[in-house]
Amino acid sequence: MKVKERLIDFVQYETTSYEDSPTCPSNPLEFKLAEHLVEVMKEIGILDAHMDENGYVYGYIDANADAPTIGLIAHMDTSSAASGKDVHPRVIENYDGNDIVLSDSLTTEVRRFPQMKNHKGKTLIVTDGNTLLGGDDKAGIAIALEVAEYLLNHPETKHGKVYFGFNPDEEIGRGADLFDLDYFKCDFAYTIDGSAPEEMEFENFNAAAAVVTLTGISTHPGSAKNAMINPINVAMEFHSMLPVQMRPEYTEGYEGFNHIVDISGNAETCVMKYIIRDHDYQKLSDKKQMFMDAAELLNKRYPENTVKVEIRDQYRNMIKKFEGNTLPLDLAEKAMKALGMHCTPVAIRGGTDGAQLTWKGLLCPNLGTGAYNLHGRHEYVVAEEMEQMVLVVLKLLELACH
Repeated sequence: MKVKERLIDFVQYETTSYEDSPTCPSNPLEFKLAEHLVEVMKEIGILDAHMDENGYVYGYIDANADAPTIGLIAHMDTSSAASGKDVHPRVIENYDGNDIVLSDSLTTEVRRFPQMKNHKGKTLIVTDGNTLLGGDDKAGIAIALEVAEYLLNHPETKHGKVYFGFNPDEEIGRGADLFDLDYFKCDFAYTIDGSAPEEMEFENFNAAAAVVTLTGISTHPGSAKNAMINPINVAMEFHSMLPVQMRPEYTEGYEGFNHIVDISGNAETCVMKYIIRDHDYQKLSDKKQMFMDAAELLNKRYPENTVKVEIRDQYRNMIKKFEGNTLPLDLAEKAMKALGMHCTPVAIRGGTDGAQLTWKGLLCPNLGTGAYNLHGRHEYVVAEEMEQMVLVVLKLLELACH
């Protein structure tokens, strides 16, 4: 089976993760893909292919040369930002560089997604317009397993021991929480969870999540004067106190943001959920303080405890952990150059499981997958770029032996 066919197989498993679920995996359907992956791994010949009680999938290939032990990691879940149920992928051969009609009501327009022009003449895997595709990160899984099959079918290719780890719940920031590092004994690893093949990511956002709970006083609107406090109105006041220019739609590069992702409520209570991001930890702390300051001001304007803010840190920027140990980065860069590619370090405007694993002691930069327009119905994957990433990973495993 080729990497494209693997992706098409995997995306048909529904694996949407849910932040409000207390279980691991957050969606029991993730177990279905995990079970399937174990069977695929066994068919390929990966040793000790198994799933643990939390839905994490592991296995390894023994070394045939003296080299560092390297891990390949990808996540099984997909974002809840768009439906992942009943995914119907469609293959476009020799893409003509123009808009792609996904359905009668949805078109992926080049003017909105200009990077599509770079993929003219390539093979694109797209959605039918009703769901996301799931290339984030099932393309990463497909690439890792294609690498495994090649190594096992070509014993003349020298490599060290290679571990494989496929985890649930990355999209809700919990993918690394129960990752078994006692089993996954690697010198370093790579998440395969990016986009363009030439990009290498070892810098990411510091991240926090905020829940703002507003409690009002509900009375009949006909006799509400000087009595009612509508928490929906207070919520709008709170949101307006956060700088508009710090919304994600106005930021890029190293500019952080405050992003409201959910709001619900009525005339008695209202809850807003935010994610807060910045590459600089001090700037992240400053953003968190803005939330506390806004709550303090509103609690002076309204009865005490009208506004309650709860903030929790999610993950940290991993760049600091690579100081003095750049071997994983050097190997990836050398592999790309050996294949005639230009390696481009990119600061992730997001995070990966690799960031948390790096802070836990397993250095874990991120590599591309050929997937674009993630977390939505306009998502697509470039088949040739998945194939290119297979070659990159094989080359870096080979170079690690030198």
